[in-house]
Amino acid sequence: MYKTLWNRDFILLTMSNFLLCITYYSLISTLPVYLADSLHADKSAIGLVLAAYTIASVTVRPVSGFALDKFGRKMILVSALTLYSALFIGYMFALSIALITVLRFMQGLGWGISTISGSTVAVDIIPNEKRGEGIGFYTLSTTLGMSVGPVIGLLLVHHGSYLLMFAGMLVISIIAIVCAGIVKVPRNIPHATNMGFNLHNLFEPKAVLPSINLLIIMTAYGGLLSFVALYGKEVGVHDTSLFFLVFAAGIAISRITVGKTFDKNGPAVILTFCLILDILGFTVLALLKNPFGYFISAILIGFGNGVVFPVFQTMVNNVAEPAHRGAANSTLYTALDLGMGAGMILIGFISEHTSLSLAFICCAVICLAGLALFRFRVLSDYLSKTLQTKH
Repeated sequence: MYKTLWNRDFILLTMSNFLLCITYYSLISTLPVYLADSLHADKSAIGLVLAAYTIASVTVRPVSGFALDKFGRKMILVSALTLYSALFIGYMFALSIALITVLRFMQGLGWGISTISGSTVAVDIIPNEKRGEGIGFYTLSTTLGMSVGPVIGLLLVHHGSYLLMFAGMLVISIIAIVCAGIVKVPRNIPHATNMGFNLHNLFEPKAVLPSINLLIIMTAYGGLLSFVALYGKEVGVHDTSLFFLVFAAGIAISRITVGKTFDKNGPAVILTFCLILDILGFTVLALLKNPFGYFISAILIGFGNGVVFPVFQTMVNNVAEPAHRGAANSTLYTALDLGMGAGMILIGFISEHTSLSLAFICCAVICLAGLALFRFRVLSDYLSKTLQTKH
């Protein structure tokens, strides 16, 4: 077991995740325009292509968690990254919406397995007493990739071509494979080689309650990402992309600063504080209908929401057995995806029949419900399970 957080393998793994996220978010920002301009796709076709990725990712997560626990971590991580990367070659030659949809589905499988695998290996590498801090920094690499990826993708398109962009993403993802391939996974992590393929082993029971809590909170987050740009135009913001820059800054600040607090004091105070920030942020966004309120809410929600996933991920890995960490992480990631998807649908429905302002008030209420569930049920369950684990 490693004694320090910033060991060689943690740095390589974090770099691999950062590069992977650059390619993912670069493609998200450029592919819809490519489909519309180069393949003359309508909005429904573009939606189908984008949905194929999410469907594949959600579908494969439970199975990938099972495979990680049964067969080992590194082989699955490198194989998934290789599948994900190789499919960029397909984009260079695909000239139909149908073929792009198949590529997106296959790449969604690779993405789903890669993210679960990387997170599980990260937990294996991070020293137990620094797990909160380590997961905070590891997930920060995702946020940085989310910020940098669209910039790189758009630069390659504007100063070159879509073909150059696809080739660039292929090169970056190959470097991610190399980084992951050099990582040495600890040999003392047990594998449940005799584990059967059943519901119990696909989802970690100890992770279910925190995952439900995360799902509720991420419903508000999914609604935010889908409609905040549209809302910005309503309240007089000319460049709504700045919201995401400020939002990402809030996430980065929170993930750098609060990990040590979790490791010293547990999740109670820090998650309560950050969920209160989320509630306040959504309220400001809904009621203070001007650019000032718009960007103040970005920093509040960014800081608050930046803590939520790392804290819950640390919690489920603290209570799960090492041999079941794959299932624990896949349970959490499945809840993350479902919450985001549900939020896009729910907030879209509410805003269509009322207003975006009222929809964001509903997001504040959703975060309040998540806080209540955490304080009155999840926290006590977590504390009892960690006490059992220590004994």
